[in-house]
Amino acid sequence: MIEFRKVESESTFLDPRKGFAPTTVRFQVRVDPLTGRTCHFSHFGAIKPQKLDLAGYHDPAVKGFCPFCPEHREKATPRFTPDIVPEGRLTQGEAFIIPNLFPYDIHSGVVVMSDDHVVGLRELTRERLRNAFALGIGFLRRIAATNGSLPYHLMTWNYMPPSGGGLVHPHQQYFATAHPGNQFMDELSASQRFAERYRQNYWYVLARREAADNERYIARLGSGHWMASFVSLGLLGEVMCVFPEVFSLDDFTDDDIDDLVAGLERVFRYYEDAGVFSFNASLSFGPSDQEHFSCYFRIVPRTFLNTRDFAPDLNFFQAILSEPICVVLPEDLCREVKPYFK
Repeated sequence: MIEFRKVESESTFLDPRKGFAPTTVRFQVRVDPLTGRTCHFSHFGAIKPQKLDLAGYHDPAVKGFCPFCPEHREKATPRFTPDIVPEGRLTQGEAFIIPNLFPYDIHSGVVVMSDDHVVGLRELTRERLRNAFALGIGFLRRIAATNGSLPYHLMTWNYMPPSGGGLVHPHQQYFATAHPGNQFMDELSASQRFAERYRQNYWYVLARREAADNERYIARLGSGHWMASFVSLGLLGEVMCVFPEVFSLDDFTDDDIDDLVAGLERVFRYYEDAGVFSFNASLSFGPSDQEHFSCYFRIVPRTFLNTRDFAPDLNFFQAILSEPICVVLPEDLCREVKPYFK
C-alpha cells in the first residue's frame, strides 16, 4: 500500500585527497510514497549549519527600521478593513496580527510573535508559540466564515536568515487561498487518489506504518505523530508532524495547538544543540468537505553553505529542477531528534 522506494547508486573517481586513488561515493534517490516526486540524498556529512551572530542584529546599523517593534507598530503597520476585523488588529499576549503589506492572497495576515526584535530559539517560549498559533488560527477561522471561495488555509514561517524572511523580528504568515502551491496540491490530489483506491486515509496509514517500522518515527505527542520525512524538502532534513484526525480548521482544537507547541519546543532544543539558527515551517489545512487530506506541520533547517561568501543552501536542483536535495538521511535525523522527545 505504501512503498518506501530507494534507488541506491555510486560514483567512482580519482580522489586528489587520497593521492588520486580510486574512490567510490554512494548516493540515493528516494521516491515520495504519496506523490512519486523524487529527492536526491548525497554530500553526506559535508554541509554543516553555519552560526549566526544574533547579537549583531541588535546593532542599530544592522537593525534599521523595524515596523514590528512596539515603538513603531501603531503608525507603521496596516489595519484590517472593518468587515474582516472591526478592531483593525487582533492581539493575544505579545502576539498581534495585521494585514500583509505585500499580500499572498485576498486575505493575508502577519502574526508578529513578540515585542522583542531578536528572539533566539530558546526565547520562542511555549507561551509565545501558543499565542501566535492561536491568534493565527483564529484569524483563518474568521476568513473561512466569510469567504468560502478560499478553501485552503496555511501558516508559513520564515525564521532568521537565510530562510527568506524580510525582517528578523519573528513573525508568521497566515493566509486563505485557492492556490496553495504545487506541493500542497500534489499531495491533496494524491491523497484523494489513495483514498479512492484503498478506502483509507494515506496520512493515517503513514503514521501507523512509520510507528510500526520505527526507522523514522520520532514520537507521538497527543494527537500529533512526529517523524523524519522519508523524502525531505530541506537540505539538512525535514521533521514532520501529522495530525491524522484533523482535516480542516474546524477540526483543529486548542489541544492540538498545545500538542504542536510541545513538539516544537523539543525540535528547537535539538536545533540549538545541532547549531541550527534558521528554518522554514508550514502548517497546512485542507478544505472542510473531505476526510482524505490530513493536517500536517513540517519544518526544515536553513543555513548558508559558508559565511564567507554567504552562499545559500539552495542550488539548481531546487531552483531550476524543482528537486529537493538532502545531505542527511532521515533515519539518522530520527535517531538524533528522538532523545529530545523522551
